[in-house]
Amino acid sequence: MEIKVYTLHAFAKTKEGGNAAGVVMNADSLSELEMKRIAAFLGFSETAFVMQSDVADFRVRFFTPNQEVDLCGHATIATFYAMASLGWVKQGFYKQETKAGILGIEINEDNSIMMNQSALVFSEIIDKDELADSLNIKPSQLLEHLPAQVVSTGLRDILVPVASMEVLHAIQPDREKIKEISRKYNAVGYHVFTLESLYGANAHCRNFAPLYEIPEESATGTSNGALGCYLYHYGKINDKQASNIIFEQGYSMSKPSEIRVSLVVKDHEIHEVKVGGSAMNFTLMEVESLG
Repeated sequence: MEIKVYTLHAFAKTKEGGNAAGVVMNADSLSELEMKRIAAFLGFSETAFVMQSDVADFRVRFFTPNQEVDLCGHATIATFYAMASLGWVKQGFYKQETKAGILGIEINEDNSIMMNQSALVFSEIIDKDELADSLNIKPSQLLEHLPAQVVSTGLRDILVPVASMEVLHAIQPDREKIKEISRKYNAVGYHVFTLESLYGANAHCRNFAPLYEIPEESATGTSNGALGCYLYHYGKINDKQASNIIFEQGYSMSKPSEIRVSLVVKDHEIHEVKVGGSAMNFTLMEVESLG
């Protein structure tokens, strides 16, 4: 049996950019083993499987090449962009059931997608010396006035501030050490950023998740959702900026990406987090059943 798989580049700034994801529609008949094998065969950082739901408009499961994860931002953008392009959904609001909870989705007139994130959680502040060693940089090359911290809006990420774009792009990470530290803090990986940017964005980022067989990712929705909250919390984004935050990512991989984050803030408290963007290179491929 052949299975239809749609492939897209979510958050793409250019046709060469974005983060590739696979999307499998009507996946209810697939076993978990089949989904794992399809994700491994495709080799993308995540593949989404769309199913029927009793509690939302759709149920979506996300698999990396080696395991299932609760949520994936760029694969969600790819999923709903694909459904909008196929005419399955129209402009408006939808709900998706995920292992991170039931989350809202907004489809705009231009088929760009904004997705709600899970509840914001600020967790451990981490010793910067430990992190600098795993990134093969000096502790002095990290930003002194911002902490390295685990933050989650669905997935736990270690947010690591560095002093400049020069430092960021020179990083040659020790992936085995990043695996160890990620495991230690029960985190997906590192989201490393600088407040410098190329095109007026709020930050420029790189993402490392070798624990999940992702050496580096070109566009990471959930991590940037967490980063938007972190920057607001520490005073680097004000109330006026909070609804339209832009992050650059993927340039170190020659995959230019732009991720948008929108915070709903009331009385200086974050009440809602949305992450979004668009997609390019929408194509269909067919793979043999891998059950």
